[in-house]
Amino acid sequence: MKNTRWWLIRHAPVPNPGKVIYGRSDPAADTGDSDALAALAARLPAQAVWVTSHLRRTRQTAAALRLPGSDMALVEPALAEQDFGRWEGLSHDEVAALHPEETRRFWSDPAAEAPPEGESFAAVMERVAGAVARLTDLYAGRDIVAVIHGGSIRAALALALDLTPQAALRLAVAPLSLSRIDHYGSDEGGSWSVAALNALGTFPGRGR
Repeated sequence: MKNTRWWLIRHAPVPNPGKVIYGRSDPAADTGDSDALAALAARLPAQAVWVTSHLRRTRQTAAALRLPGSDMALVEPALAEQDFGRWEGLSHDEVAALHPEETRRFWSDPAAEAPPEGESFAAVMERVAGAVARLTDLYAGRDIVAVIHGGSIRAALALALDLTPQAALRLAVAPLSLSRIDHYGSDEGGSWSVAALNALGTFPGRGR
């Protein structure tokens, strides 16, 4: 039985003084915390397959970890953050003021409802599950280091835990945190387990 290990890393923090929504937008990450990066790098396996999304904050974080393979990471757009459509670049207060009806509808069921011209979290889960299944099959028995996003990590954890979209949104994923899901292959399609959640990461306001 092949054991495929996914090492899920949320990208480094993004400076965001205006507290705007930047899901599919492309701001830069702050990779200046060398101690946190070194601690994270020390936990990662050698000879891994590296994957990022197409957004630069994930590629910057992978490069800052400075491990073999991180500079040649596969780019997988299906592992990108949720697309918030017309709400990208706006604060939550601005969204509520400019799109009151859409805001009320969205918060009535944030897992199933999509922002205007964006996508729902349920749709994120579907595309991430497809990418994870495809890459797990392609690299069966390997370690896969995926430097991706809070939303896509929630989606991957939901796949492993068999969570609904509503339940998956209860998971908090810290910047520069490490989570791990393991797939055990079999003729019946295999099974998943969760080996780690939010290791090393710190949440805003909690300090180090």
